[in-house]
Amino acid sequence: MQLYQEELLDHYRNPRHKGRLVQPDFKSAQHNPSCGDSVCFEGKFSNGVLVEVAFDGVGCVISQAAASLLAELVKEKSIEQITILTSQDMHALIGMELGPTRLKCALLSLYALQEGIVTYCAQVRSDAQ
Repeated sequence: MQLYQEELLDHYRNPRHKGRLVQPDFKSAQHNPSCGDSVCFEGKFSNGVLVEVAFDGVGCVISQAAASLLAELVKEKSIEQITILTSQDMHALIGMELGPTRLKCALLSLYALQEGIVTYCAQVRSDAQ
């Protein structure tokens, strides 16, 4: 458990892929009103693969480290690989037991990312018609 806590703290202190993209294909944010955490994901696709990803946000160690871990996980993954990720996958990524409140913090980034991809896919289908 100590190893996971150290990795979470490292991602919180030194987040990977934190920032903004120039002209992203999608942008989606989620906010947890119960604790004030927020996460915004942006991404660019090429041939159905997420080639650039960035997040920004504020909040607790869990929400911000989860966003950093998720951004690392999904870069260079296909839309299909990203949209099938579940809360269990996020739990495994975090690597430690989380209560219901902390689980919401961990899932914030997954919800933001997947919502953005769903919106992007709907827009692409609409543009194709």
